Amino acid sequence: MEGKRVQDSSVITAQMMIPQDANPAGNVHGGVVVKIIDESAGVVATRHARSNVVTASIDRMDFLNPIFVGDLLFFKASLNLVGRTSMEIGVRVEAEDLMSGEVRHVASAYLTYVALDEQGKPRGVAPLILLTDEDRRRNNEAKARREMRLAEKRSEARCQKEPGSCK
Repeated sequence: MEGKRVQDSSVITAQMMIPQDANPAGNVHGGVVVKIIDESAGVVATRHARSNVVTASIDRMDFLNPIFVGDLLFFKASLNLVGRTSMEIGVRVEAEDLMSGEVRHVASAYLTYVALDEQGKPRGVAPLILLTDEDRRRNNEAKARREMRLAEKRSEARCQKEPGSCK
């Protein structure tokens, strides 16, 4: 299978935050942001795999600054790591105040998707071609996150088998 470059599947989605996106405090509801993050990451995964994909996990979801009604949000999504059937996508969310032009980094997330075949079973995906230092840095960080996820899964499995070994 021929490899694909990070830029071949990256997307930037823009969405204006409107009053229906607000929570009772008057800021944008985090769930609205998470939904668009998942959609943006899903587009990246689908573009890379050229098949149906499913969200397997959200590894990190960090809200860094408040988001206000009237902000224009940019969801910058791209691949960090590709395994045999899975893909880690990073999404950076920036908010632009349209009146002042100020841009704030408001959220970041890492999501893992799995490519599916026509029967709904995991299928292989093209390897990722890393061209830039930034691509390589993000890939190395993703590998470290993957190792932490796998270690945590092993620990959880051990705890289920031997509940006395968990603290």
